[in-house]
Formats: sequence, structure tokens, C-alpha cells
Amino acid sequence: MIRRFNCRVLVEGIAEGEPLVTYDPISFYGGVNPNTGIVQEKGHPLYNKCITGKILFFPYGKGSTVGSYIIYRLKKKNKAPLAIVNIRSEPIILIGCLLSSIPLVDSVTYDVFKVAEKAKKVKVIAKRPRGIIEIEV
Repeated sequence: MIRRFNCRVLVEGIAEGEPLVTYDPISFYGGVNPNTGIVQEKGHPLYNKCITGKILFFPYGKGSTVGSYIIYRLKKKNKAPLAIVNIRSEPIILIGCLLSSIPLVDSVTYDVFKVAEKAKKVKVIAKRPRGIIEIEV
């Protein structure tokens, strides 16, 4: 069965893959290794997990504006997530995804995160005028 959720499109694109979900914000500058895509922030629920090739769900970004360039570096090194889903995106994540052409959507609820946690596959269709997140459950 596929569940569909509406979302706001910030950076257009289509991506499909395995979800990686956290309810904690992510700091890309210092929190994610730009050479490996591994979360290195001690104490973070995704500590030592790799974001490469995943549909990455997290509520919002935190930290330095350098985080935008870390997202770009991840993309250049083929270590970036396939797409990002936020509750509410902020400028650091938006700029990083724009620079990197990584599909970015937001304006979803934590209910979407809960469904994605149990899924094996998620498809983000970030095409205007409205985005869709398809979660296979």
C-alpha cells in the first residue's frame, strides 16, 4: 500500500530511496562528515549512520551557515542524500539544496515521519505547484 502526503516544494526534483528519519535537527557543519556522509555529532540519534543515497527526514537544520556549503560538498563527492524532507526548512538547508540540486520539501507533520520510519521505500515528487511524498508501507 502506498500512502501519499502533500508537501511544499522548495527545490524541485524527484527522488526515490530508503528513508532515514530523525526527530532531532541536523547541523551539517561539524555534524556530518562531508567526505563520508556519516553523521559525526556525538549524541545525535543518527550518530555513525550514513545519509548518502537516503531520503533524509529531519525537522529543521541548525548551526552555521557554512552548512550550506557542506551540503554542496557532499553532493560533489557523491555522498549527499537523494532528497530532504523537513517539517520547516530554514535558509541553511534551502541554500545547500539549491546549490546542489537536491530535492527539498517541507510543511509536513511528524505523522509523515512516523510513517516513513516504518517504510522501506519513499518517493519524493517535488514538482510545483504541489509536492507529494509517496511512502510504501
